[in-house]
Amino acid sequence: MGVLTSVFRTREVSTERDHERFESLMRATSRHAYNLAYRLTGNTAEAEDLVQETYVRAFRFFHRYDDTLPFSSWIYRIMSNAHIDMVRRKSRFKTTSIDRASDEGQGAWEFPDESQSPDRALESEGLPDAMELALKSMSPEFRSAVLMADVQGMAYEEIADTMQISIGTVRSRIHRGRRQLREYLETSFPDYARGGSR
Repeated sequence: MGVLTSVFRTREVSTERDHERFESLMRATSRHAYNLAYRLTGNTAEAEDLVQETYVRAFRFFHRYDDTLPFSSWIYRIMSNAHIDMVRRKSRFKTTSIDRASDEGQGAWEFPDESQSPDRALESEGLPDAMELALKSMSPEFRSAVLMADVQGMAYEEIADTMQISIGTVRSRIHRGRRQLREYLETSFPDYARGGSR
């Protein structure tokens, strides 16, 4: 597994037992981690990058993991922080529109057809397009809290522990995040907001 190879390269001093234990925990949580990463980022490539960054960080600090707590909660906390870091890094870079690339003499960009990708099956089972776009429009902190509550089904206490914030802040972020979602859907997808299809 490519992610696992990258993860184990991050720390030279580790025991075989560390490797086996971490690999077992990683395999047990990887599907849920990818689902959350995809909801946070909205696309396959960024989700894969986020999952890899999350597990690299997790292995690097595996000695700090308290095994009396769920590994998945610890992973979600790391992923939430990694995602916020990725969003901040991205905002520092200027992007070029694909449509403008050829106009600016950069030539046409070609992209592989991923319609048959195994990940597409997972994505097609996911949230409606309108909801995906609404999630992308949210601030990362609100998006993480709403996804953990409404998609992952986590309790407020677990979210507070995962995000290392108070339960009051969790409630506030979820309330404000849901309001952002509702306002975006009412403005951009009124039929969906009224209970229609995508």
